[in-house]
Amino acid sequence: MVSFAGWEMPVEYSGILNEHIAVRTKAGLFDVSHMGEIEIRGREALALVQRVTCNDASKLAVGQAQYSGLMTPEGTFVDDILVHKISDEHYFLCVNAANREKDFAWIKQNNRFQATVEDTSDEYTQLAIQGPGAVRILERLTSTPLSEIRYYRFTFGKVAGVEAMIARTGYTGEDGFEIYFDPSHSEEVWHRLLEAGQNEGLIPAGLGARNTLRLEATFCLYGNDIDETTTVLEANLGWICKLGKGDFLGRERLLEQQEKGVERILVGFEMLDRGIAREHYGIYHDGQPIGQVTSGSFAPFLKKNIGLGYVPTQYAKAGTNLSVAVRNVQVAARVVATPFYKRSR
Repeated sequence: MVSFAGWEMPVEYSGILNEHIAVRTKAGLFDVSHMGEIEIRGREALALVQRVTCNDASKLAVGQAQYSGLMTPEGTFVDDILVHKISDEHYFLCVNAANREKDFAWIKQNNRFQATVEDTSDEYTQLAIQGPGAVRILERLTSTPLSEIRYYRFTFGKVAGVEAMIARTGYTGEDGFEIYFDPSHSEEVWHRLLEAGQNEGLIPAGLGARNTLRLEATFCLYGNDIDETTTVLEANLGWICKLGKGDFLGRERLLEQQEKGVERILVGFEMLDRGIAREHYGIYHDGQPIGQVTSGSFAPFLKKNIGLGYVPTQYAKAGTNLSVAVRNVQVAARVVATPFYKRSR
């Protein structure tokens, strides 16, 4: 257990490698109740969401979610978030735990619309069941037709007799669901899920496996790969940046950056020699420093050492040879196409 964003969080239960492989091949259960929830309601709820985020929430249907960025005027990240459309006048935002208070204050500060903003984080437990067996396991505890929930869609129903929001989202690169419900039922639902998945190989998974899984799937981690110094385009997340949707915080800066081109960009690399790239290790080209590692680890399923880092754009092409200073020793690495891992559908 470690202290994280005001919570006591499990790093591992039975071992990071074991939990990682279970999620890739069977199923894992995560307690991610530390995540924050912010709800925006009112006649101009959409206008507020559009103002503070870079993706286009006007394209969402009721029951659909999208990955987005909560923006600064510089086109950088206050946070990366999930936006769920519950109705035309109700949007549900899942935010990072460490940014919960900052995000809430930022959205309120920019609320010039007929909309209310409420931090409802304490009203929700969030459990995530992830892996190839997730559907079969969850089906045993709900009458909700899970096959009708497409990727990045959600609905409402009962799980183990408890009213819940069931979203087909996740942070592992696998199929699965994130389940939001009243905290008074936390332990009950947790144990019922583990019982339902016992014969499917479902095991509890902690922060350690969550991190290695998201890195294999090349999902950014706020505070490492993205923050208030990195723009959406530099983070190679242009696909969530809808510059044509109209005005939003940071749009002018991002339009300017798009026109001029970014000077640096987030790339994935794999180590060619023995050595694990860690956060803040230097990245070099021909012996010259060109960047820093933002995330790095052994990838348990891929069985190789991988990492992410910002480099000047001229070094971003797949196949470019680099090196990483591992304990002051230059270890060979190579830029590769991402995501490192993509599940077969």
